[in-house]
Amino acid sequence: MILGIDIGSTSTDAVLLDDGRVAATAKVPSRAGDPVASFLAAARAVPAAARADVGQVALGLRAAAGAVAARRGLGRVGVLRIGTADAVRPLYGWPADLRAAVLAGVAEAGGGGGLGPGAAVPLDRDAVARFGDRLAGRADAFAVSAVFAPADGSQEREAAEILRARTDVPVLLSGEVGPLGLLHRENATVLDAALSSLVDGIAGRVEEALPRLGLAPGAAVFVTRHDGTLMTLDYLRRQPGLSLGSGPACTLRGAGLLAGSEDAVVADIGARRARVGTLSGGYPQVSGTTELIGGVPVNLRFPDLITVDARAHRDLAEAADRMRPGAGHFPLILVGGGADDVPDVPGFPVVRPPHGAVAGAFGAAASPVGGHHERIVRPGTISAEDVRAEVLDLARAGAVRAGADPKRLSTVLEPDLPVPYLPGAVLVRARAAGPPLPL
Repeated sequence: MILGIDIGSTSTDAVLLDDGRVAATAKVPSRAGDPVASFLAAARAVPAAARADVGQVALGLRAAAGAVAARRGLGRVGVLRIGTADAVRPLYGWPADLRAAVLAGVAEAGGGGGLGPGAAVPLDRDAVARFGDRLAGRADAFAVSAVFAPADGSQEREAAEILRARTDVPVLLSGEVGPLGLLHRENATVLDAALSSLVDGIAGRVEEALPRLGLAPGAAVFVTRHDGTLMTLDYLRRQPGLSLGSGPACTLRGAGLLAGSEDAVVADIGARRARVGTLSGGYPQVSGTTELIGGVPVNLRFPDLITVDARAHRDLAEAADRMRPGAGHFPLILVGGGADDVPDVPGFPVVRPPHGAVAGAFGAAASPVGGHHERIVRPGTISAEDVRAEVLDLARAGAVRAGADPKRLSTVLEPDLPVPYLPGAVLVRARAAGPPLPL
């Protein structure tokens, strides 16, 4: 059996799946400020006899987003930039209170890649070492960002080796976080670093609590991520930001799975607000614009959502029409605790699936383990076909590192995208997904 749990701000939902069918559901009040206590309360609301057959737990964890919004529980970060970008300093435009909560120190070191293979500037290793020595014992983590790191991340890795030789805290690299644009990629990396200690503590408490739940021996725990797939707790520790936006992603997936539709508009109706998004091929349609996390612009790919007042039914209808992916007859799936209070929406076949009140927990339980990889192909370098094959392999490898069964993976090569700042270059992207490794 699989136990899916979605920790919300007011309630925590649980769904027990037996061979894909709902065997039990539960809804308990969330414990304010304590996601692990909320997880345990929801798990214990499932009958103990059934829990003994649970071999997998899928946890919808929203603590990272809450910590950024509240400016609470964040670690102090040493921010190192390699190279310069239009003289815009790191953390430019951050809200003052979030910057004060996060920043341990900032430095810029000479170096960075360029537009062509021979345009790189050597890394100023001494500057990196001085920065590490200055913040040793003061920073909880380091965030390293280099110009053009997604095209060549060697200098970020070199700087990380220097910092790790002088400190014993996590060092996160921007080339592993996002695409080419430096400022938004740098912002996402700093947030990742600031969340490292918080997420590590939560993951540790979850691991310690598992033996007290009476699950099957060796039961594995996975965490939801922002694209509607899952990852292990260790993978979450490496990239905490992947859990940002995961709640809406799994609710969208759960709604589609419960309704038996891969292409639909979904409205999650809560007590005060309704969030409207789109499913395409069973996965959330992502926003093509910059996202704001706690007032900070980042380049993470979150579900594209419109939020309206749950009681403003006309606004909800307009939002659903705006999110309609085309001229076809797409269903509108209504889920969430307030779904039954919403009248039918003109122009849509409305579906209120069974168990829609716990769609997020169902989506967590029924989602696969995922991996994603992307790489920039510059003109005059390796052929695009060779890169596509490599990116597919690395997406598979990412899914396996996240806990997927390598023998049961499916892969998708996404359309290439042109890259601003690099004329003639393209961004090659692929994703992989599959069930977790069996016990």
